Amino acid sequence: MVKKKDQVTVTIESLSFPKRGKGMVEGMPLTVKGVLPGQTVRCAITKKREGRLEGRLLEILERAPYEQAPLCSQFDLCGGCTYQTISMEQENALKEQQVLELLQQAGVTGFTYEGITASRVQKGYRNKCEFSFGDNGAEGRLSLGMRRRNSFYEVVTLKKDCSLVDDDFVDIIHANRDFFEEKNIPFYHKGRHDGVLRHLVVRKGHYTGEILLNLVTSSQWGFSLEEWKEKMLSLPLKGNIVSLFHTVNDSVADVVKSDESTLLYGQEYFTDRLFDLSFRITPFSFFQTNTRGAEQLYQMVKNYVGEGNHTVLFDLYCGTGTISQVMARQCKKVYGIELVAEAVEAAKENAAQNGIDNCTFLAGDVLELVDQLEEKPDVIIVDPPRDGIHPKAIGKIIAFGAPKIVYVSCKPSSLARDLAVFQENGYGVKRLQLMNQFGHTEHIETVVELIRVEK
Repeated sequence: MVKKKDQVTVTIESLSFPKRGKGMVEGMPLTVKGVLPGQTVRCAITKKREGRLEGRLLEILERAPYEQAPLCSQFDLCGGCTYQTISMEQENALKEQQVLELLQQAGVTGFTYEGITASRVQKGYRNKCEFSFGDNGAEGRLSLGMRRRNSFYEVVTLKKDCSLVDDDFVDIIHANRDFFEEKNIPFYHKGRHDGVLRHLVVRKGHYTGEILLNLVTSSQWGFSLEEWKEKMLSLPLKGNIVSLFHTVNDSVADVVKSDESTLLYGQEYFTDRLFDLSFRITPFSFFQTNTRGAEQLYQMVKNYVGEGNHTVLFDLYCGTGTISQVMARQCKKVYGIELVAEAVEAAKENAAQNGIDNCTFLAGDVLELVDQLEEKPDVIIVDPPRDGIHPKAIGKIIAFGAPKIVYVSCKPSSLARDLAVFQENGYGVKRLQLMNQFGHTEHIETVVELIRVEK
């Protein structure tokens, strides 16, 4: 009888969101992350509950017959990518199957499925990465890059064949790793809560080539920021560094957050474009991380909103106001709400520089600010964080009675939960489209049109 901590061999039969493979061990269903259907793997049992097992991948013993050579030499080590050994057609099919299965399980039915579209850019498409400092395991050498697969502490320093970022990102992280290794500055250890180096955030405009760097450390940093700045500015990059920030974070949580941020060089933002619009993007403000893919995604949103120059539109969770401004030309009035105050200020500046005067941006929690909106919307766009819409906020959104809601989702499980609530409260799911914006990863974007059902 299999029990917790046992190591077992299993053939993966199917896949569900997010990247959970399913197989059978001694007549019990087992799920394990990071695998593909058709693979035979060895894993350690981590949970056994009510006749179900969960496992942690230890080794892929046999690849699936359809797999190909990975694009990156560190694919088996790095946790940045999931689907490098399958074709884009197979990746699209897997993601499609996972999303539609989740919606069916949630009872979301009656919609027209309009297919899945892959991003036009499949390599080096990320305009933002939050790289982690750590070590590389056995050698103990300082590393800067992505978390290693199935490891809590170890970090993989990226190489030039990385499929997610361009060469400037790789050159920047190698220069930082070498700089701090030479000075013997320790990384912040997540378990012991000591050390200095935590994260390096790299952001780069796809169309402009402008680069913003934000070095995140504990308050015990103890090295020359001026020297670090000069080192960064001396790098022979294809793009152009326009902003250097230092952020202090003493939180025990392994996230990029700011106790205090200081501008060391340049301006407080970098710029990029979407369609013919220009956007200023500050260190902590949201901007879609695949610029070319975002244009495809927002075109889907534009199509679902439809033409109508007398429309009042609410853009909830608006970030730097990208969707608001993309939609402004086909609307009479747009209201955007965003929690991050600096993003709202950037949104106002972006609208002004783009000559858009029919957008109003409000800083605060959607749950609270929707009560302050007195106009009745013709269309509501919701593009919430990965956890979806707050249960209390979704009721307030429904109460507006907007004839149409367009939901943009980056997490299918949250989407399925929220769509079920909308369906139960007078909205029908009319149509749905998938956007594979982040190729080779498990992520998928979904755009949904909901229509108020007349009673």
